[in-house]
Amino acid sequence: MAKLWFKFQRYFRRKPVRFFTFLVLYLTAGSLVFLHSGFVGQPAVSQNQANPAAGAPAEGAELPFLGDLNLGRAFRDTGETSNIARRYGPWFKGKDGNERAKLVDYGGAWSRALKGRVIREKEEERAKYIGCYLDDTQSRALRGVSFFDYKKMTVFRCQDNCAERGYLYAGLEFGAECYCGHKIQATNVSEAECDMDCKGERGSVCGGANRLSVYRLQLAQESARRYGSAVFRGCFRRPDNLSLALPVTAAMPNMSVDKCVDLCTEKEYPLAALAGTACHCGFPTTRFPLHEREDEQLCAQKCSAEEFESCGTPSYFIVYQTQVQDNRCMDRRFLPAKSKQLIALASFPGAGNTWARHLIELATGFYTGSYYFDGSLYNKGFKGERDHWRSGRTICIKTHESGQKEIEAFDAAILLIRNPYKALMAEFNRKYGGHIGFAAHAHWKGKEWPEFVRNYAPWWATHTLDWLKFGKKVLVVHFEDLKQDLFVQLGRMVGLLGVAVREDRLLCVESQKDGNFKRSGLRKLEYDPYTVDMQKTISAYIKTVDAALKGRNLTGVPDDYYPR
Repeated sequence: MAKLWFKFQRYFRRKPVRFFTFLVLYLTAGSLVFLHSGFVGQPAVSQNQANPAAGAPAEGAELPFLGDLNLGRAFRDTGETSNIARRYGPWFKGKDGNERAKLVDYGGAWSRALKGRVIREKEEERAKYIGCYLDDTQSRALRGVSFFDYKKMTVFRCQDNCAERGYLYAGLEFGAECYCGHKIQATNVSEAECDMDCKGERGSVCGGANRLSVYRLQLAQESARRYGSAVFRGCFRRPDNLSLALPVTAAMPNMSVDKCVDLCTEKEYPLAALAGTACHCGFPTTRFPLHEREDEQLCAQKCSAEEFESCGTPSYFIVYQTQVQDNRCMDRRFLPAKSKQLIALASFPGAGNTWARHLIELATGFYTGSYYFDGSLYNKGFKGERDHWRSGRTICIKTHESGQKEIEAFDAAILLIRNPYKALMAEFNRKYGGHIGFAAHAHWKGKEWPEFVRNYAPWWATHTLDWLKFGKKVLVVHFEDLKQDLFVQLGRMVGLLGVAVREDRLLCVESQKDGNFKRSGLRKLEYDPYTVDMQKTISAYIKTVDAALKGRNLTGVPDDYYPR
């Protein structure tokens, strides 16, 4: 045996090319075996729902945060995160609530691969089937944009095109026609009347003859309505001093939304206001702040060049926000002199801290800092992320800490509080999907979610209670109030920071409010992930926080903290 091994070594020493060829073949064969085993051996996602109630305190039991529980430090160990899966296909659901796509059992690994793909597709759903509706060529049920494709129309293509333009509904007709709209102006009919397959997707229904298969897109937010690349802002009364409020005006006998938006974009203005046969361009200012929206029926005069769109009237303007960036609030820098006080922007994870930082930076023109370091935030423009939190060069410091020592290190704080049901889900998505990603279906249905709620729900309460108890000067801001009345709430926050800000700059912030870390909202869970026991526990935490706020003569938690 020793002789044989010696001859083998001598053979390859004399012929090094043969040795390397043999080595390459060996490694290639090993890689193929490894890939094959990984492909055919993927574990199936368990369909058994975990018992999230395990470990939840019984009703009436003493709440764990009423002791000296301090989970603030646990934030530094964020655990493993997983990237959101790539979008693979349809958002839609069938009329019976099940996935329309059907698997063909090819057997073996290929069948398992197809099943995995359908699971991913189901996770990516972002539209809900509404029903079959009557459509009339003289009076369309959906009166937004439309397009046809008599060879390749699919449900996904139609939904994608309508969602991209910010419409609330997408409808398919005659197997090849796609219609978008903000409301359905027709009656519901029998499901049997929507009986035509999509031209590009056999087995999927795309309406019928004068019948629409209608889906409601999960984007459905008024602020997200679009016309092409322009965002719909609403119907507003004509400003008192028109020439000062909207300095550019052009007469347009053949008025259309496109023409007015294109004109204002070309003139580099962020607002396009349609007033019948006149187009006005300008900025949001105190003369035209866009704070008092009117009933859209007052602006319902049809465009002369568009049958299904409104172009406003001389007294009531339809306003769109163009793609032109309002640069009045985009300049940011470090503080010119070291700050004499450290102000915290404190929140429970998932309560909107990153969004609040974005708003503060735009409103003040100064960078915010952080108790931690997040490279992805730095790369997105939060330049204060690299500064030490005690550097004094930033206007305020992000923190999720809730210990007495950490809190007392700050001279003042803005305490941002959010509905725990929403905050917990947002942080769970961040933990398993990144800043703007989403946790996978398997994480919600597996052991991760109940364990996360069990550990993080009490921290939501202790975080607020500790800041109210140990904070030296605390301004409480509810996330929901900030969303609903950004102008007023952001003004309060800036006031605590000691920076004088013009109203026009705050109006500029309103038009740039989303930033780079807003989840699309197009992918939402189709079910409530909270069990009855979870709800009882979280409701008890909410009552405790509400009582603590009122005990400080502050406004209690908003009513929508009790959605269940």
